[in-house]
Amino acid sequence: MGTDLIFRIVLIVVIFLISLVVAMYSTYAERKIAAFFQDRIGPNRAGPWGILQPLADGGKMFLKEEIIPTNATSFLFIVGPCLAILTACIGSAVIPWGQKMVIGGHIIDLQVTDINVGVLYIFGVVSLGVYGVMIGGWASNNKYSLLGAIRAASQNISYEISMGLSIIALLMLTGTLSLKEIAEQQHGWNWNILRQPLGFLIFIVCAFAETNRTPFDLPECETELVGGYHTEYSSMKLGFYLFAEYINMFISSAVMATLYWGGYNYPGMDWVTAHVGPAIGPLIGTVVLFAKIFLFIFFFMWVRWTIPRFRYDQLMDLGWKILIPLAIANIVLTGVVSTALKHFGF
Repeated sequence: MGTDLIFRIVLIVVIFLISLVVAMYSTYAERKIAAFFQDRIGPNRAGPWGILQPLADGGKMFLKEEIIPTNATSFLFIVGPCLAILTACIGSAVIPWGQKMVIGGHIIDLQVTDINVGVLYIFGVVSLGVYGVMIGGWASNNKYSLLGAIRAASQNISYEISMGLSIIALLMLTGTLSLKEIAEQQHGWNWNILRQPLGFLIFIVCAFAETNRTPFDLPECETELVGGYHTEYSSMKLGFYLFAEYINMFISSAVMATLYWGGYNYPGMDWVTAHVGPAIGPLIGTVVLFAKIFLFIFFFMWVRWTIPRFRYDQLMDLGWKILIPLAIANIVLTGVVSTALKHFGF
């Protein structure tokens, strides 16, 4: 029992550190990818190829002056970014990062906790994330910040409905809310993307909106709202909001990879595990999962520097008039096809 607890604590710390490092170097990757698309060089001063730029940015954030506006609600002004980064970090608790490893007779589970309502937990955490934005925008006592916060709240509510409906179709096929069981069902090549392509398309569009990424970055639309909900923020409080966005992008990518793209599964994994052993085999699956995650993160960045942002009425129309009916149609289609296949013995 004591050994299991130690392994679990170590896993929590490792996942937390990986989330922070991925978020930190996502800023570097974003700037390099933007530079490539725009025929520029990008960061190249801090360290070889600019790889120390995130450390320089972090140091700058820590050392900048802390400013709290005179008429702001000080306590909530501080709580807002703290809540944003907290909800971003706790989403990783139910994600299965690999199969169980066997080292020296000890079985190590590469998942912090396997609850039978893992999908609902993810949705609950995502729903809480908007409170950090809403509180920060309201507490700033700034009209632009408040408008950005209201935009964020209405946008998240609108697209969470579509996201939930897209997941219902997937749950009709998997029969479980446990992310671990959903990953295990996709062993080898049995990935859910092959059975739910429309559901995945709806889910990834909603993921862009939930993470406030272009073309859905209306809450911080600088052409209209100065800086959106974090206009009044500086120093590390601003850093928390920016970090939360990149951690959310990382967790969203991990969830999409687990639900639709097989998670840690890949073709021939049984053969590989049989040849390399139960200690190394699961680690290869973890590397495969992270490769999928990084591809999704690259896709997030690719879209940002390719597509212009929507007008706000277009964003609402897409959420309510297109994605929700499409998600409901996907549920009906999934039910009809599943029933027909069972009727004919497939």
